[in-house]
Amino acid sequence: MTKFLAIQLHTDRLQLRLPRLALADPILRFFETEKQFLSPWSPTLPPTFYTRAFQLNKIKTEQKLLREKKSLRFWIFALEDTQQQSILGQIHFSNIVWGGFRSCYLGYSMAESVNGRGLMTEALSAAITYIFNHWHLHRIEANIMPRNLASIRVVKKLDFANEGRSIKYLKINGQWEDHDHYVLRNLALE
Repeated sequence: MTKFLAIQLHTDRLQLRLPRLALADPILRFFETEKQFLSPWSPTLPPTFYTRAFQLNKIKTEQKLLREKKSLRFWIFALEDTQQQSILGQIHFSNIVWGGFRSCYLGYSMAESVNGRGLMTEALSAAITYIFNHWHLHRIEANIMPRNLASIRVVKKLDFANEGRSIKYLKINGQWEDHDHYVLRNLALE
């Protein structure tokens, strides 16, 4: 686990960190602060989600999944935030499947206060480079609601290709929503 917990990525403006128990309070603050902003794009969450105990358990689960190479989440901080107290966003590579598939799902969210500044594109570029070069995944799949134009702009900047629409794909904010299926392939493995 020590090897995995040591992963840190840096860009010109950002640092990307793995979940640690010490981040429970900043993670909880992020979700409490961004609850209204993120709700149109998120599944309905139980009230317990917004508790420190829930976030601590979630971090432990994510650390276990990281050790098993089934999931990789990065929390995004400003480069100058050396104490990692104010989360700007998060990136999650989940449901990692190995064997002949070597694929995962991608989820991400950004704080409203820094939305539209290119930070998510910058963070995703670093995280994708890492997971392609070090984990050697072949495909990253991002499923995005067609009306989430900001998110679509991000994946298009990163050269994700739209492979079609899935009707009533996910239940988001209490409604079954269509999603467009965007994919980025690791061409170095082809």
